[in-house]
Amino acid sequence: MGTGSGTALTAHQLIGLLVDPGGFRGWDEPPVVDRPDPDYRASLDRARERTGLDEAVLTGVGSIDGRPVALIASEFGFLGGSIGVATAERITRAVERATAERLPLLALPVSGGTRMQEGSAAFLCMLRITAAVQAHRAAGLPYLTYLRNPTMGGVFASWGTLGQLVLAEPGARLGFLGPRVYEELRGVELPPDVQRAETLAGQGLVDAVVPPQELRELLRRTLAVLAAAPPSPPTDPTASPTPAPVRTHGHPDAWDSVLRTRRPDRPGTRELLRHTAEELVLLDAPGGRGGALVRALALLGGRPVLVVGQQRQTPEHERPFTAADLRAVRRTARLAEQLGLPLVTVVDTAGAELSAQAELDGIAVEIAHCLTTLLALRTPVLAVLLGQGSGGGALALLPADRVIAAEHAWLAPLPPEGASAIVHRDGAHAAELARAQGIGAHRLAEVGLVDEVVPELPDAAEEPAAFCARLGQAVGAALGALSATTETDRLAARAVRHRRLGDLR
Repeated sequence: MGTGSGTALTAHQLIGLLVDPGGFRGWDEPPVVDRPDPDYRASLDRARERTGLDEAVLTGVGSIDGRPVALIASEFGFLGGSIGVATAERITRAVERATAERLPLLALPVSGGTRMQEGSAAFLCMLRITAAVQAHRAAGLPYLTYLRNPTMGGVFASWGTLGQLVLAEPGARLGFLGPRVYEELRGVELPPDVQRAETLAGQGLVDAVVPPQELRELLRRTLAVLAAAPPSPPTDPTASPTPAPVRTHGHPDAWDSVLRTRRPDRPGTRELLRHTAEELVLLDAPGGRGGALVRALALLGGRPVLVVGQQRQTPEHERPFTAADLRAVRRTARLAEQLGLPLVTVVDTAGAELSAQAELDGIAVEIAHCLTTLLALRTPVLAVLLGQGSGGGALALLPADRVIAAEHAWLAPLPPEGASAIVHRDGAHAAELARAQGIGAHRLAEVGLVDEVVPELPDAAEEPAAFCARLGQAVGAALGALSATTETDRLAARAVRHRRLGDLR
């Protein structure tokens, strides 16, 4: 475990790795320790002599690529990075100062938990820190955490995991219950992979596993997105973007569209973002890179947004959409609301996972919770129906203020073969069912789901860059229009929109 170099970084070393040269200014004052017992005092003295620090945490302000950032960095060499009352007071003051100065805040915990020598008093201080963090987040300020090896106990269960983005060191042990305590209580060893950073990323509890050497660049891009000012509205409020080319003949055949969206070379969510985002921070999906979900901070049309999308499935790359994916969708939606950013969802899935394990994981319940979360979100929501739109996995990402669809995109309760099996007891009538069910983008516009259809000339797979550019232009224009409306008007229009869905116009 650790940094990959075999040597854990001290707090000073990690700060030096992240901030601009000469760009860190400390905030710390000498701690006040009220008459500790002699053994504890001796432990503190040894820790100070060994580390050159006066407590288990450093706080201050630095700059990353010229952008000021408040930092809180734990030092594991000081009593295992444990948190006592004086440590907690130092952390709390740093959080409060960052809030008062309206600074983004980066926490870099590494800790065995709260300090046993100070008992319940230290443990209860996690409430003090958490309250300060909550006030910082409520002020609309970024709070980012990078969990180092190890981050355990009360630190993990409070301020360590409250980041709007929770990043982690590769191989780090992260958890609530220490392995020695588990073994003492249960008589067996705790399986080592349970508390690994990569395992937690697979459960959607950690947003990205990042080596320390790559952390500065990820933070630079993250701060660049979060600090970006939305573009000014056009001088002429009636002005509209250059229209995309439009077909001069009829709507695509629905079955032909289904087959086109299954082409392995058709651009998916990741390709769309790489073609259209001016700045992009891709976050690990549950299951690691290459999973069924894409989560990102991005600049689209000059506007900072959060993106959550399904990465398309092909026969060669099956990516079942899981309950953990859906929990990550809801986490991303809540993050968008906390940061006051529009949310863009991208639908492109052959369906949610169908298995006994998926049932036990509550996948249907997670779909329902996704629907209610997106419907209640107070920030603008834009959905993009990019390709395949099958079943509840697709429906979960479609509640939105506006929906844009690629010309060959489609939405159906089941893949056409599944519908054919239900209606005709075989899959031979799939094409017939696709045409009869009205699953194509233009038919979806007729029943109120789709607001704009972006042409494919003739197929996204044959002109990926040009298609993504057209779709990106439509996304930018829609985000601009949604952001120009008041929250009250937008939420009222959203309620009316969903009340009428499914009615033929």
